[in-house]
Amino acid sequence: MKHSDWTQADSREAKQVWEEYQKQHNLSDRIGQTAGIDPKSRRIWFGSSIRDIVLQRNTEGLNSPIFFERVGSETYFRKGVRR
Repeated sequence: MKHSDWTQADSREAKQVWEEYQKQHNLSDRIGQTAGIDPKSRRIWFGSSIRDIVLQRNTEGLNSPIFFERVGSETYFRKGVRR
């Protein structure tokens, strides 16, 4: 899958996979970590950063696009300051 092949359906599926995972697993020891979710395989990787997850996947020979979430946060990254 090329980056340009990522669809809104992929994002919805990844979010659904993440929601289901959170209901079935206690993630209190992973708060602040990054989760990488593959909507096709429904597999989840955990690491300290996006780079960490990409390196894990590279060692497995995987390079398909994945969706990232920050454990315990509503958003992964927020740019700027709201006043």
